[in-house]
Amino acid sequence: MAFLNVSATLPDKGRDLRLDLFRGVANWAIFLDHIPDNVVNWVTTRNYGFSDAADLFVFISGYTASFVYARMMLERGFIVGATRLTKRVWQLYVAHIILFVIYIASISYLALRFGDSEMINEFNVAGLVDNATETLRQGLFLRFKPLNLDVLPLYIVLMGLFPPVLWFMLRKPDLTMALSIVLWLAARHFGWNLTAYPAGQWYFNPSCWQVLFVFGAWCAMGGARRSAALINAPVTLYLCLAYLAFALVMTMAGRFPTFGGMFPEWLFSAFNPNDKTNLAPYRFMHFVVIVILVIRFVPKEWPGLEWKVFDPLIVCGQQSLAVFCVGVFLSFVGHFELSMSSGSLLAQIFVSIAGIAIMTTVAYYISWSKKQDKPLKPPPAKPAAAAKAG
Repeated sequence: MAFLNVSATLPDKGRDLRLDLFRGVANWAIFLDHIPDNVVNWVTTRNYGFSDAADLFVFISGYTASFVYARMMLERGFIVGATRLTKRVWQLYVAHIILFVIYIASISYLALRFGDSEMINEFNVAGLVDNATETLRQGLFLRFKPLNLDVLPLYIVLMGLFPPVLWFMLRKPDLTMALSIVLWLAARHFGWNLTAYPAGQWYFNPSCWQVLFVFGAWCAMGGARRSAALINAPVTLYLCLAYLAFALVMTMAGRFPTFGGMFPEWLFSAFNPNDKTNLAPYRFMHFVVIVILVIRFVPKEWPGLEWKVFDPLIVCGQQSLAVFCVGVFLSFVGHFELSMSSGSLLAQIFVSIAGIAIMTTVAYYISWSKKQDKPLKPPPAKPAAAAKAG
């Protein structure tokens, strides 16, 4: 059958350091963004455009999943590829549950220790006081999520549903991308989302955010290469820069009410507040623009990827799951420290730098530890002694 012919272009073998670099950037930015009233998080992209580190994290997750499992699925069959993906989902789920338990235990302890009842409401763990058993059970089903624990459950759901999507994308990549866009727009129109506990819906709507995950997979499966002429066209560059400038202006309008008041209400309200839950079209387009510019100006062979200054980010990206979990917990610790202290500028800078330093230390340790688990290479054989002259 012609349908069974693979038409996707698999990425070249070998590690793409761009993925590690930008995944490290995403982990650092998520940590900083999760600490409120922190001047240091003004360095992250969310303050200068519609998309932010969460979009980057989901996109790279889709790209990496295709990069890792597509070849396996082709060479060893769908069942093997699907089971390896399922194994990864299980690892993500276990990591989430461990983080979930440590997170809520820490919040509950500190709230009790310092008599801060507002902390329980702020971090959305009030249900543990009223109905602990049911709240924990719903947490196991990913329906109950304390504050800032939304990204990993989204990743788990998207990865869990990815095996058939990857199978189809290998054969019909453009059609798969088109169907993903249709699902995203339909979910926005009809309000499709998963329910949360004890009320409401998921903060990251999987029916909408899947389009970023699939977009990452589509780029990995040759979509970026097939679009090279469009990406490299001069008019594309001008349009991208114009859109980034527009996004910057509208984002600043939302940050500063006086500046926002200079724009017509219909224009201001179209982009503020930024619809993150259902991934607004202007948000998705903003991220696509960033991807186009990165593909255009940061090729896989870019020598700058070897610069030592990027090593901490790249190592954090290579150990992304552990660094992400540590970063989420440290963001809570940083928030608590600032709320219990003066919250001065110096304190904000110290908490931010200390958190990133701890995340980086964890990444380097895990990287070193994995190398120790590998068997040592045998020493090279010594050359045979030259025959003695007779």
